[in-house]
Amino acid sequence: MNKANFVILAAGKGTRMRSAMPKVLHKLAGRSMLGHVVDAVDSLGKAKKIIVTGHGAEQVEAAFQNNTTQFVQQAEQLGTGHAVQQAEPTLDDDATVIVLYGDVPLIRAKTIEKILDVVSSTTMGLLTIHLDDPQGYGRIVRGSGGVIEAIVEQKDATSDELSITEVNTGVMSLKAEHLRAWLPKITNNNAQGEYYLTDLIAIARKHGVEIISINPESATEVEGVNNRVQLSQLERAHQKQLAEALMVSGTSLADPERFDQRGELIAGTDNFIDVNCVFVGKVSIGSGVTIGPNCHITDSVIGDGVQILPNTIIESSVVGDRAVIGPFARLRPGTELASDTKIGNFVETKKALVGKGSKINHLSYVGDAELGEEVNIGAGTITCNYDGVNKHKTSLADKVFIGSNSTLVAPINVDKGGFVAAGSTVTSKVPKDSLAVGRAKQRNIDGWKRPTKKGKED
Repeated sequence: MNKANFVILAAGKGTRMRSAMPKVLHKLAGRSMLGHVVDAVDSLGKAKKIIVTGHGAEQVEAAFQNNTTQFVQQAEQLGTGHAVQQAEPTLDDDATVIVLYGDVPLIRAKTIEKILDVVSSTTMGLLTIHLDDPQGYGRIVRGSGGVIEAIVEQKDATSDELSITEVNTGVMSLKAEHLRAWLPKITNNNAQGEYYLTDLIAIARKHGVEIISINPESATEVEGVNNRVQLSQLERAHQKQLAEALMVSGTSLADPERFDQRGELIAGTDNFIDVNCVFVGKVSIGSGVTIGPNCHITDSVIGDGVQILPNTIIESSVVGDRAVIGPFARLRPGTELASDTKIGNFVETKKALVGKGSKINHLSYVGDAELGEEVNIGAGTITCNYDGVNKHKTSLADKVFIGSNSTLVAPINVDKGGFVAAGSTVTSKVPKDSLAVGRAKQRNIDGWKRPTKKGKED
């Protein structure tokens, strides 16, 4: 790939979004539109990125301050040519420049690479596409032999030019030296009174530079967003592509229209995912996994043969092979389940290491805890890990049994084979193979009368 400088235009207000937030920061598949473009650029290796900001510049720059990016501001929005002029002083003399758009989020890295590779001292690249309905797009005007001669914006096009179906996507690439020489030649003598970057095509032809067109693999790569309706349509189109790729790789989806991937999802084969499941961040799923409806999984690793029952939430956790989770379970960050474990309905775990074959079946909270193998946690058990200031650890060795409705006040250890009687509050160590009973003595009050409902006041 040629040495590249990327100019990403992100100055527009996005009035039709009806939002206080800059348009390019609105999210698609869990990332901002501008974030998608930056990620595509970053995947090609280290290169200079210049983001042209304008409306909401502070918000945009804050969102990308940890990225190796330069920012320039376009104080007045006078067109795409004017926007690139703001970035021109920052360009490297020997670079190939490619212009991208922060509100065209789904361009692929390999498409960017292709349009960069066609650039030389006598050529420049232009990304074009044929549309059945080219309404609103600039038309590609070709001369004899199919040579691209110019781009004509719709408002400036003749009736013959309006019949052209090949349109400009706005993405172009050329040598920095050419861009510097030609930008001053762009005028605003057009219906909009703006400086069109597309005028570079006609200028390039006058200087004997050939324009080589590249086509994207999919129309979604070059679709821009102007309002929330378009954003939702692009979201669905993108999710459909992700769903199809997942199915081709060996996972069945109950309904591809009700599937959401908001990050990277890696899956083995022979998996089944039911409706309304959402995958956020980086998620890895093994093989033979079944995921019920309405599950939400974030930044987690799921082993082979796992069953995730409906309405389960898994966050930053590791789930071992053949584990069964849910329904209505929540694994919070730091949870690690070994193989053949069971987390049942209305169980919440946090920073819990659960050993092989251990079970937490119902209505329990286990946090800041380490469970050995074949531990059984009865219904309604709570590890009291927080004293109001600090967190403390609960350690349960192999084959420990905790009876229902028990309270384990950390820090506490229950040694191998220890047994806690139901309804106990345990505050000190339970030795190996011992029974801990921590109940208050029962009292029965004779003649006790139930409360009665008071009459209505006058």
